[in-house]
Amino acid sequence: MDRSLFIAMSGATQTLLAQTANANNLANTQTTGFKSDLEQFRSMPVFGDGYPTRVYAQTEKPGTDFSSGPLQTTGNDLDVAINGEGFFAVQDSKGKEAYTRAGDLKMTPDGQLQTGSGLPLLNQNGQPINIPPSEKLSISSDGTISIIPFGSETGAMVPVDQMKLIKPDLKNVEKRADSLAYMKDGKPQADDPTVRIAQGVIEGSNVSAIGAMVDMIELARNFEMQTNVMKNAKENAAASAKLLQA
Repeated sequence: MDRSLFIAMSGATQTLLAQTANANNLANTQTTGFKSDLEQFRSMPVFGDGYPTRVYAQTEKPGTDFSSGPLQTTGNDLDVAINGEGFFAVQDSKGKEAYTRAGDLKMTPDGQLQTGSGLPLLNQNGQPINIPPSEKLSISSDGTISIIPFGSETGAMVPVDQMKLIKPDLKNVEKRADSLAYMKDGKPQADDPTVRIAQGVIEGSNVSAIGAMVDMIELARNFEMQTNVMKNAKENAAASAKLLQA
C-alpha cells in the first residue's frame, strides 16, 4: 500500500483532534470564565536512509489561551471578576486546590461560598469560606468579604473572611479536563495581594464564536482534503493491481 495513505491518515487524525477541541470551545462561548483550548500539530519530515520526501503530521502538547474574557456588569453582590491577571482558589472534586477565573458565586443553605459549578471557594488559609447569616454582603477589591449580621444594632459592615487570590507564572499553569487550572509542579500558590477584583461583574468566556466557526469550517475542509487523498491512494492501488493482473 502506498505510504501516502498513512501520511494522509496522520493528517486526518490530527485534524479530528483539533476539531474536537474547537467544538468544545464553541460549546463554551457562554461559560463564565472559560479559557479556550489550543490544539497544536505541525508537519514533520521523516528522516532516514535516502532523501526525506515524506512529511507526517506530528502532535504537540495542547495549550490554553489564558487571556481575559469580556467583563459583564450584573449588579449581583455574589458576582465577582478579576481585573487583569490572577485566579480564584477553589477546592476541586477530589479535595485538591485548583484555580479558576469563574466568579459567578453562590451560597449554599449552610453558608458555604461556592462557584456556579459547586466548587468551594478557598480563603487565604486554603480552607472553604463559610458566611454567617447576614442582611448584606460586600466583597472588596482585595477579596475581603464583609457582612452586616442579622440583628446588628449599628448596621456596620464586619469582615468575616478573605478570598485567596493568586497570580502565578502562566508558564507553570496548565488547564485540565475539568476546565480548572493547576500548577504543573503541583505546589500550592501563596496569596498575591496585588490581585484585584470587582463586585457585581463577571468575566465571560474568551472564546470568539465567529473565530471558532471559521476554524470549524477550515478544519472540515482540511479533513475532506485528507480523505480525498486517501481515496485517491486506494484508487491508485486498485489500478496498479489490475495492471499486475493483466
